Order: sequence, then C-alpha cells, then structure tokens
Amino acid sequence: MDSSDWDVIIVGTGAGGGTLALRLAQTGKRILLLERGEFLPREPENWLEEEVVTRGRYRARERWLDRDEQPFDPFTHFCVGGNTKLYGAALFRLRAHDFAATPTFDGLSPAWPLSYLDFEPYYARAEELYAVHGEAGCDPLEPPRSGPYPRPPLAHEPRIAALAERLAGVGLHPFPLPIGLRAPHEREAPLALGPFDGFPDPTESKADAHVVGVKGALRHANVQLRTGALVEELLTSPSGREVTGVRLRSTRGLEQLRADVVVLACGAIQSAALLLRSRPAAHPRGIGNAHDLVGRHYMAHNNGALIMYSTHENDARFQKSFAITDFYRRAPDSDHPLGSIQLMGKSDRATLRGLFSVALPGLSERELSAHTVDFWLTAEDLPRFDNRVELTPPGRIKLSYTRTNEEAYRRLRAALVAALERAEPESDQRFAGYELGIEGVSHQCGTLRFGRDPASSVLDPFCRVHALDNLYVCDGSFFCSSGAVNPSLTIMANALRVGDHLAERLA
Repeated sequence: MDSSDWDVIIVGTGAGGGTLALRLAQTGKRILLLERGEFLPREPENWLEEEVVTRGRYRARERWLDRDEQPFDPFTHFCVGGNTKLYGAALFRLRAHDFAATPTFDGLSPAWPLSYLDFEPYYARAEELYAVHGEAGCDPLEPPRSGPYPRPPLAHEPRIAALAERLAGVGLHPFPLPIGLRAPHEREAPLALGPFDGFPDPTESKADAHVVGVKGALRHANVQLRTGALVEELLTSPSGREVTGVRLRSTRGLEQLRADVVVLACGAIQSAALLLRSRPAAHPRGIGNAHDLVGRHYMAHNNGALIMYSTHENDARFQKSFAITDFYRRAPDSDHPLGSIQLMGKSDRATLRGLFSVALPGLSERELSAHTVDFWLTAEDLPRFDNRVELTPPGRIKLSYTRTNEEAYRRLRAALVAALERAEPESDQRFAGYELGIEGVSHQCGTLRFGRDPASSVLDPFCRVHALDNLYVCDGSFFCSSGAVNPSLTIMANALRVGDHLAERLA
C-alpha cells in the first residue's frame, strides 16, 4: 500500500481520536493514526509522586503564553492516549438541561444544536466501551438512561462508606462515582490500584483511550499508527473546499500524506491552533476562520480541590468512589447551578504539607495523609468570545483566558464545607484546597463550537468544518457549553456519533 494514500487520517489519539479509530476500524477502510508523542512507558516512575507531580515527568515540554504574553507550563501530555493516560477516568454524562440555554451567575450558558436524547445512545455505547462502573437511579440529577451501567459500582472503603452515610444523613445524596475500570481479563497485569488521578496506570486497569481505543483499533490490519509525527499544516485543494492531506514533521523529516478524509482530534487548544496555522490562499485567516471564530469560546471549567482533615482516620487506598450532584442544578439559596462534587485520588504528601502548614504545623505528611479526604469540585465556566486560542507571529500558542462564573464555584465550595461540618460535627475538621489556574487545561473545550449556522459556528452538527467538505474535528472543541462534569465521556460518545456518520459516508 502506498504509505501516502489513506481513506482517513486521524490526528491525535486521545478520547476523541482513539475512540473514533476503534469505531472506523470496523469499516475496513485504510485508517492512519498520527500522534505527535510516543507510547508512555510502563515503568516504576509511573507511580512515584516526586517524578510525576514534582518533576512533571510525562508533561509536554512546551511553554505557552497567557493573555499578557507571560509564559506558563500547560498541564497537558503528548503521548498515545493523550491526556486520558493520566486522567481520573471519571466518566459522567452531561445532564439533560446542559444541552439547553441555562441562566448562571455570570450570564446565559448557550444551548446546543442537538439535545441530550440525540447523544443518549452514544453515551450508552461509550460506557460499555470504556467499562464504566456505576449504579443507575441514585444520582438525583441523573439524565434519562436507556439501560443500566455496564459494570457494577465500586465498593466504598470503610472510611468513605461511613462519610457517605453521614452526608446522606444531612440530606445529600452521594452516589457511586461512574468510573472507567477494566476487568481482570481485559488487562495485561494484575489489578493493583496505586496513585490514580494525574498518574499513569502501568496495570492498564484504567480504561483510557490508548488501552481501549488505540489498542483495539490496531488489532485490525487496516489501521496503522505513527508516533513522533507532528502535523504542522493541513493541505487543501486550490479551491479550498477540500482538505487533501497533511504536512508533518517526524524523524524522517518533512512529509506530505494524502487522505480522502482528515479528522482533527488534537484537543480543543491544539486543533484550533492547527487550523489557524494552516493558511492556504483560499483561507488566509486560517482554515474555517472566515468569521473569526476559530479558537474562540475556550472553556476549561472552574476546577479545584477541597481537602478535609479530620480526627477520623482514612486508610482508603482508593477513595475515589462517590460523587454529589445535589447542587448541580440549584442550591438552597439560589436558583442558579453551582456544580458537581466528586472524590478524587489521594493528594501527594508534599501538596498536603504545603496546604496545611499554617493550620496544622505540627503534623507530619504521613499523619496528614492518614486523616484527610480529598474532593474535586467543578463549576461551569462560560464560552466568552474573548477567551481564545491564538498564535503569536512565531507560531507559539497564546491562550487568553479570564475565568467566568466564579460565584458558582465559591458557593459550591461553601456548600460542601457546610455539609461536612454538619455531617461530622465531632471530628475537629480543617479545610484547605486550591483552584486550577490557566495551566489547568485538562477539561479544555469549546474552541470550534458546532452548530447549524456557519456565521456563528465552525463545525456543522456532524462536526465537519463548515467551509470544507471532508475535514472533521473529533475532540472537545465542538462543545457549545461546558456543563459542570468531566468532558471525557461526552467526547467519547461524540466520537462514536461522528464515527457512525463517517462510516456511512465511506461505505
């Protein structure tokens, strides 16, 4: 086979690209996956806090610029599987109302061109594919489901079970966290859940886009993967109406590869940057950018951690097992949505020491870790026009971002603190935490929103770039709003939806 002749080239192997590759592998068409990174090594350092957290062993070696052109190090990863290699595998569906226009503290969160029911069958398929454990019927804000979760919920460890019971006693509704975790026969190593959130998983228990999507796709002879392949530009026909292929840089030098269809799945920031970087004569402002929308409406959630120290000992090895959505739609003192709460993996000890150095100066890192419970809070941010991805003249990524809807996050944090204080009044609690800054791009979305009107959206409802016949985007770029849950499952579900469309097109 001519190595420059493909039916489909997919650029990126994360939640969107890896899932799409697996779906299209069944078609028998010639599929090429391009990944700028390499396979993330399975090594002892995968679970070493000093290596992963302190030294950032697996993070991208890039520096981006903020709105004021000050450099920062983005928390992102270039490897097969993308950011899912280090995600926490919390796989939530957006709520049904997230697809409709929703008032917030900071303005209106816009409607999507499709409804939740349009996505529901694909959510179900994505949950099956990514081995999601959960329990239907106990999430108070659960959207309609066509069936149960494919896997049973994870059991709470004793301290977590007791805390969930206490929180239920003060009127909240903790429910099993939907999490992607593979069964023993699906893994190549024994189950041994070590550090999870923000860490690679050498046991391959975590259901990420590499072990589920890419590995599954590569079992088909019609699919190939090239790593170390940085796509620098998209190539188009003279009319600009069709993409003809890609120009990439690798150890082989500069190359051009041709394809009938090209799909971008680089992540919301990098996909937008690639379109801006590609400027054929027919698209002098960047492909798809006739209306100055490429890279705009960037969202990444208001994300942060709340860590509770108490006199109750917490010996949980894997505490990430319940979530709370009681404040997702509204709070007792407000009709505006606040967001979601979930348990996260245990914080590294250096972080704990820094956070509690003033409140609890006499405790060692070990003592702190043995008495803390860690929560992750997510509130929606809004798709502001000026929150955007740009390129500086040398082609460097500039991310202009001002947080929105911060009141929702503040109230969500206060609501959780109040609930914990009511639930365990005897436990001499102390609270600390942090919020992610601009470098926290794990939940990136919205830079190439989809819609029916080319004047107000970059992609059509099937995530095809309006201006081109055969260029698609299959990552978090298409989001119109961010909701307040992790975006991964929605990206995976949409990849299956777009995959069905492409399979029909290619037939």
